[in-house]
Amino acid sequence: MIDDAVARAFLAGPLGAERIETTRPGEWSKVYAITRRSEELIVRFSRWRDDFEKDRAVARWRNADLPVPEVLEIGEVAGSAYAVSRLAHGGPLEELDANGLRRVLPRLFAALDAMRAIDLSATTGYGGWDVHHGGQQASWRDSLLTVGATVPPGRNEGWRERLAESPDAADAFARALDAVTELADACPEDRHLIHDDLLNRNVLVEDDRIAAVLDWGSSMYGDFLYDVALLVYGRDWVPAWSGVDVAALFAEHYRATGFDVPRFYERVRCYALRQGLSGIGYNVWKGHAANLAWHVARTRELLAALQPGWCSARG
Repeated sequence: MIDDAVARAFLAGPLGAERIETTRPGEWSKVYAITRRSEELIVRFSRWRDDFEKDRAVARWRNADLPVPEVLEIGEVAGSAYAVSRLAHGGPLEELDANGLRRVLPRLFAALDAMRAIDLSATTGYGGWDVHHGGQQASWRDSLLTVGATVPPGRNEGWRERLAESPDAADAFARALDAVTELADACPEDRHLIHDDLLNRNVLVEDDRIAAVLDWGSSMYGDFLYDVALLVYGRDWVPAWSGVDVAALFAEHYRATGFDVPRFYERVRCYALRQGLSGIGYNVWKGHAANLAWHVARTRELLAALQPGWCSARG
């Protein structure tokens, strides 16, 4: 990661920043808020230029229902990629209480519907993608099951070896992978844009509307219900949402709009368990013991629940 002094010198010099403020870093980036010629901007630095290229590509698909900040510039400095974007205002979705979540849900429905409607005919593949090569997998099923074998090159390397050092996590992972392998038969080979990181301060809310959807570095091509499953899986991560049946509310939205979603609960359960696999793998690699314990427990809850109403209560 770029040194802070080097980053600030670049911001004040070539980028012409009049004000520089360090903000909360991302998992893969260092972030600064700057003012330049009275315009508020965000500048991110990362090893992973592809993440910024994906943000720029998705921003071209933005509309009133899917507000994605424009990426103004991408470049390289001191061995790091940087991206300059317009600043978006608002608070993170996961800081809402249950009533706040219910009020914003119609706009969240609209944002995910807008993502589902994006024309991907000029793209190829499934799973994680980049602007040069498209999706990394030949099928959606392959992308779901690849988590059991590998990760994109250069990221999370060695996580499999670390997983073997945690017997409880390894057991939950193996059981969940077996379940995903079986449930994947219910999942269509559809290709839609998936964000895959909606609960990490990446959806900003202001006045009960979606103000911005940020950071598309984890985004994928595949079944649109994957994002619904993330909200279901991560609901208990936000204690204030524990009484909100997110899956049922999405199911009702699709019924009310006349959109047929075959095998809705099977697909959402498959993808929620797949989120568990990702969460276990990532946190065992990072060595985040508390987060790992939460993901193992949540994955076991989902494994224990067998009926369509499984997502309406814990366990």
